[in-house]
Amino acid sequence: MKIGVDEAGRGAVIGPLVVCAFASVSQSDLKRLGVKDSKDLSKKRRKELYEILIEMPHKVVICLPDRIDNSSNLNTLEVELFAESLSVMPEGHIMLDACDVDAERFAKNVSEISGRECRAEHKADENHLEVGAASIIAKVTRDNYVEDLSSTLGIDLGSGYPSDPKTKLAVKELIKGRLPHDCLRWSWKTVSDAMGTTPPPRPNSPQQTLF
Repeated sequence: MKIGVDEAGRGAVIGPLVVCAFASVSQSDLKRLGVKDSKDLSKKRRKELYEILIEMPHKVVICLPDRIDNSSNLNTLEVELFAESLSVMPEGHIMLDACDVDAERFAKNVSEISGRECRAEHKADENHLEVGAASIIAKVTRDNYVEDLSSTLGIDLGSGYPSDPKTKLAVKELIKGRLPHDCLRWSWKTVSDAMGTTPPPRPNSPQQTLF
């Protein structure tokens, strides 16, 4: 059994950070399906593969903006989230898409918290089918979340990333209340720049600017 773990939404200013652990029962099946890094697939194909892959063993962890803002360090938070995603995974060889510049350190930290032996590589989603599958589930889960949020709010949130023009416009709308909207990551520089000041901290937030 091969288990891959990847994330989606690390750098977004709107919406959650999503981590997925995926257990590959058959590498040949994943290859036949055309599984690869989610970034190399069209939105339509990602959704098609998502519907197939979610029927296979996996675990999704959705980390909302308040937890991100209350974290002292994004790398430390991702170690925790990767470990959480492994909590119900079967025994197997674990490969992580490294979120730290030091892949070996990232694997060591996740291993210590999860109690599982892990390996990590940069671009693991490109080089390991099980990590590619995890990246697809994480990406589509996050995209669906943001699309649902757009419908609920009646605002086109775009992708939720700071470089997206639609997201930039949405952020300006989402800071108009007494406090920034809960779907925003208040500690992101994008939010403070849009407000022209540092937003108040969320409860128990260390209030550091992460991005």
